[in-house]
Amino acid sequence: MNEKHVLSIIETFNNSNIAEIEITEGNFRMVLRRDAAFGRSAQGGHGEAAGVAREAPQGDAQNAQNAHHGGQVHLGMPASPSGNETVDSPIVGTFYAAPGPDAPPFVKPGSKVKAGESLCILEAMKMMNHLEAEFDCEIVSVLASNGDLVEYGQALFEIKRAQG
Repeated sequence: MNEKHVLSIIETFNNSNIAEIEITEGNFRMVLRRDAAFGRSAQGGHGEAAGVAREAPQGDAQNAQNAHHGGQVHLGMPASPSGNETVDSPIVGTFYAAPGPDAPPFVKPGSKVKAGESLCILEAMKMMNHLEAEFDCEIVSVLASNGDLVEYGQALFEIKRAQG
């Protein structure tokens, strides 16, 4: 399934009243759920599916640092009474904490991240998708391990917004 078809499906889903849809074709699997299906709403309260990171063809995670940086961050509700938030996966895919097997992770607990910086790579359909920070923040904890298969809406990071 090509990117045009995926984007068309997402647009149709966002314009419908469907709460959840799962599409499987060969090795490709896409799951779209409205935030209301999780009993919460995204910031802004639109109740739409999270944005899918823009995809750029890449051979493997080691070459992913050259991938297009157009991912969108899906923010969850506060993760704890401290007011921290989560960054949730906008797609089903494999979580990569670093741009390559021998490279240091993009972020770790205590990292201060600027808007637009990569948090991780999510691989879907052999496409490397950089998930970028939407605003300045500090990483409180990383909730996924390198190589984990992550689901749509799964919390990947606990973050604290930068003050000021």
